[in-house]
Amino acid sequence: MDMQEEVEGLAILIRDLRKHKNLTLGELAERIDRSVGFLSQVERGLSRPTVADLTAISETLGVPTTYFYSLSKPRALRWVTRPDERRTLYYAGGITDVLVSPSMSAGFSMLESHLAPGASSGEGHLDDSSEQGGFVLEGALSIWLGDDPQAVTLGPNDSFQLPPHSQFRYANLTEQPTRVLWVFR
Repeated sequence: MDMQEEVEGLAILIRDLRKHKNLTLGELAERIDRSVGFLSQVERGLSRPTVADLTAISETLGVPTTYFYSLSKPRALRWVTRPDERRTLYYAGGITDVLVSPSMSAGFSMLESHLAPGASSGEGHLDDSSEQGGFVLEGALSIWLGDDPQAVTLGPNDSFQLPPHSQFRYANLTEQPTRVLWVFR
């Protein structure tokens, strides 16, 4: 699948889940504090949500963010994933997440997150119901936790762990790409 097919797949999942939950575009847009026009463009595959947008959508619709990776690619072994078998989400703001877990029904899920130079999870804080942690593979990841205006910057081989519903945002403030292995439980 190419990037446009992945974006369209995400659009379909969001739209179908919203309709299944009997929410109008306006109701969902209000709950995630975004415009109806923006949400309509996301549902038509014309715009990509930020990480913060998709987290807010998933929390509002009552599913984990990993729900949006559910269109799996065929695999030879159910407990192994190879690079060409993985689902990818392309976010606005320069972040690409690749689901590296073979299954989302296990006790945890793993993502490889690629942050372009200057990439950000969005202006708002994430409030994910999952416990999560990460390991910086390359580059630098800056994390703002709660209302603390001071970011903590992590480099290669640094790791972090956040409890459920931690209010945080993150970014790559450098001119080099960053890769992070995220684990969600």
